Amino acid sequence: MIANYHTHTWRCLHASGTEREYVENAIQGGLRILGFSDHTPMPYPDGYVSNVKMLPDQLEDYVDTVLKLKQEYRDDIEIRLGLEVEYYPALFEALLELVRPYPMEYFLLAQHYLGNEIGEPYCGAATDSPEILSRYCRQSLEALRTGRFTYFAHPDLIHFTGDEALYEASMQEICLAAKELDIPLEINFLGIWDGRNYPDPRFWKMAGEVGNTVVFGADAHQPDKVYNPRALEKAEAMVKTYGLNLADTVKLRPPLQ
Repeated sequence: MIANYHTHTWRCLHASGTEREYVENAIQGGLRILGFSDHTPMPYPDGYVSNVKMLPDQLEDYVDTVLKLKQEYRDDIEIRLGLEVEYYPALFEALLELVRPYPMEYFLLAQHYLGNEIGEPYCGAATDSPEILSRYCRQSLEALRTGRFTYFAHPDLIHFTGDEALYEASMQEICLAAKELDIPLEINFLGIWDGRNYPDPRFWKMAGEVGNTVVFGADAHQPDKVYNPRALEKAEAMVKTYGLNLADTVKLRPPLQ
């Protein structure tokens, strides 16, 4: 593993450590590329504040901190500036305007919530609702087709416990669209080491059959998880089991061009 584009900071309220600690651990783990992609601030209406994202007024400090480390460690590791972004249709254009002043190199798509988050369920909560599955897939497909995202982080986060045939048909649409658009799908290490419902074997079997490009993502919320040999071993076994097309690095898609 030479690259990890999925790294958080303390600003998202559920990560710890300093940015420097993440960089140092990445270098010790042999990474050549480290991308910071903390949970994006969102221009929510009516004073709503998310408890899992940085605030809009923290964005400038986030960017400055990453860019200073990028310069400081330029001879040791390639540091990239990104954000993990929810696709919320009503807020997306305002989000683009919020980040436009900054040299953002990439967005990772991460669909944790439906709609525009407020009053909506968390997609990782177990559900047998066909409606929730359908909405997750429709919203994810719409996001992929914006052309703003470098890859889809934990695309199998949706925890659907209902009809298997419906799950396969619905999620296959995501695999086919990602293949057509040349957008990699992430095998998520946080899901592996934390024992979550993802990575979901059903999804990755389909991804192997469709021929999707996949990438490893640490989803590091602690410095010692930026390089995780145990999760890496399990992810490599998945690649072999499902015949996945693993990419060591990805081509970044600047989201504001």
